[in-house]
Amino acid sequence: MSGFTVLGEGFLFPEGPVAFPDGAVIFVEIAGGNVTRLWGDGKSEVVAHLGGGPNGAALGPDGALYVCNNGGMGWTRGPNGEVNPTGEKPDNPEYGRVERVDLTTGKSECVYDRCGDRRLNAPNDLVFDAQGGLWFTDFGTDSERRHGGSALFHASPDGTSIVEAALGKSFNGVGLSPDGKTIYAAETFGTTLWAWPIETGGRLGTQRSIGTLEGETGFDSLAVTEAGNICVATLWAGAGISTFTPEGVSSHVPLPDIFTTNICFGGPDRRTAFITLANTGKVIAMDWPEPGLALNFNPY
Repeated sequence: MSGFTVLGEGFLFPEGPVAFPDGAVIFVEIAGGNVTRLWGDGKSEVVAHLGGGPNGAALGPDGALYVCNNGGMGWTRGPNGEVNPTGEKPDNPEYGRVERVDLTTGKSECVYDRCGDRRLNAPNDLVFDAQGGLWFTDFGTDSERRHGGSALFHASPDGTSIVEAALGKSFNGVGLSPDGKTIYAAETFGTTLWAWPIETGGRLGTQRSIGTLEGETGFDSLAVTEAGNICVATLWAGAGISTFTPEGVSSHVPLPDIFTTNICFGGPDRRTAFITLANTGKVIAMDWPEPGLALNFNPY
């Protein structure tokens, strides 16, 4: 892994990449409120404008794109055009939600904005299990305008059922083991990768730590490989991709962006890693030493 190729740049805090066999990558622009398609020739187009802060994306069993929308946040620009989140909500924040986007028409609809009588705060990332169930994280909020805790949810993509599966402090990326029996969630503050055995009805077994990182760093979104290793986008001083085996052995690929936010796999044999470098607005590709896991309902 001696380098990467920039597929496109100038995006407003890209996240949530989904790779397609035709060479296109669909992702979200959190600061722009967009779902964007980047073609293999470097051209891009906005598929849908959702507003708020579209954060994570995944293809569902009906072929639509499901998006976790954090409701929006404040942004600043660096001296070279870098996009930086402030951590504060805008003056008139939208509530977080999970949305369904028709990739043909660009039309979107809200699937969930609450669990029972509890409003969702800042939905962050999502993954579908083999039965079509939707697992997603809510990062939570803590500001003068709103306060809410972080959680992991399990839901039906048709909007009929949602349950709170686990509580956390800053749940971010989420993924499933190859056999679908374990779910992983990365916690940003504390830089911890958690795992739970999956039981039934959205219930989870005992939570355990896979691993942590020390120093001024944090975890963002993640992807799992065919062999079951967990590749976590890592922020700030530890910018890059940190890979953990299920037993907690870790390795690291450094990347030159303090907001390395997400990774997905595609290309021949799913050995190409597509990575979002959000601070500098880039989507990159690089060879990966092992194939990524074939996700449920993805075209690969």
